Amino acid sequence: MAAEPIHHPENESFIETTQTLRGLFEELVARHFEESLHLSDREIILYVANLLSEFSRVEKLYPLRNAQGQPLEDVGEMLLASNPLLEASSFDREREVRKHIGDFTLFFVGLFPEAVNRWRLRRQRLDSLVDYVRTGKESYFIVSEFNLYEYKDSAPFFKKMSEQFESCVFGLNLVKRNLIEMQQESYVRARKFLV
Repeated sequence: MAAEPIHHPENESFIETTQTLRGLFEELVARHFEESLHLSDREIILYVANLLSEFSRVEKLYPLRNAQGQPLEDVGEMLLASNPLLEASSFDREREVRKHIGDFTLFFVGLFPEAVNRWRLRRQRLDSLVDYVRTGKESYFIVSEFNLYEYKDSAPFFKKMSEQFESCVFGLNLVKRNLIEMQQESYVRARKFLV
């Protein structure tokens, strides 16, 4: 007999918020990718919208850890962690880290390109030497090269993500602009209500 799931109201709230947020991201990504970029690939649209929803939680941004258990926040360090000749313990680990690098660079270059530039100026680390667009595109391509066994079905998708990387970055720039406009409109409405 299966155990009854425990009811937690705060979990319902999180699930509803996540679903609502994912729906908002899906709508914005679809609109900008289809109308502005003429990129109507539903698989890419859903993947990018889900990525935005996932990365709205900080722990999802930095799931990778070094040997000391510290989160990897620097793309240069992530690249070292992905290399099976250096820090990656297996080819599966290489694929996992490379997929995260593709996601991470797409997210930041698409939504926060100004942050990437500040990091480069502020940090004296490996990240300052990394071209996020080239690295993200290359990382998705490497993931697509894992095209056997359990990865066979997803390999063509990541090849598309590599090929469409710049378009996805531009589409996310448009999504960001739209989010800023929505935020400003909400502020103006709230101010009118309060005054």
